[in-house]
Amino acid sequence: MADASEIHSLSAGAPLTDEQLLASYAVADRSVPWLRANFVSSIDGAATHEGVSGGLGTDSDGRVFGLLRRLADVIVVGAGTVRQEGYRNLALDAESAEWRTSQGLAAQPPFAIVTASLRLEPGDLGSYATRPLVVTTESAPAESRKRIEEVADVIIAGDAAVDTVEMKHLLAERGLVQQHSEGGPTLFATMIAQGVVDELCLTVSPRLEGGSARRIVDAADATPQNMSLAHALSAPDGTLLLRYLRAAR
Repeated sequence: MADASEIHSLSAGAPLTDEQLLASYAVADRSVPWLRANFVSSIDGAATHEGVSGGLGTDSDGRVFGLLRRLADVIVVGAGTVRQEGYRNLALDAESAEWRTSQGLAAQPPFAIVTASLRLEPGDLGSYATRPLVVTTESAPAESRKRIEEVADVIIAGDAAVDTVEMKHLLAERGLVQQHSEGGPTLFATMIAQGVVDELCLTVSPRLEGGSARRIVDAADATPQNMSLAHALSAPDGTLLLRYLRAAR
């Protein structure tokens, strides 16, 4: 019986090793600011099962998810996703931390939590493996900002709404150049609209979800952006792992 986390290229061949997968997702020039988004979707377009994206995950998706975190300088996530998906006390495993240090990276990438309102609990932020970053706005409540600054580094990007162009620039200035975004759909919509998405890694889970689940993008207005397929991988259970790059302008 095939390993449920086994991954192949669509042209078949031997299962890909972790090192082969890391090489296939690596960005050629790590010095150039790069924002990668990572999502999972059912084949009928649902981004969640029973309200969380984790409900659509497969073993192969989880494997790639972990490897993408290995490659990141920073993990970017919206505060709504932190609350909904239960992001708490997150740390890469020992194998991943060892791999990162062997590549000259910090053992643990920090999390950058995006919130215009600063509706976060300082106690939750204090449980991360490394001091987190909080990306917010100039107009966020001053008292909330003061409380958050006790446990996190606060980055101001935008006035009333978070400016993801400024966020990408400010993170890169801190040496956090390879930016890995894990949602959610509203933050991703803003990133698309503001033109900062360089890459989308999309897992297509082999199931029909039905219902009224959200898509991976939640926006009122369309903001089209052409992408090109960099690779397509598959798993024995029918999971597709797609990597798209920003198309040449």
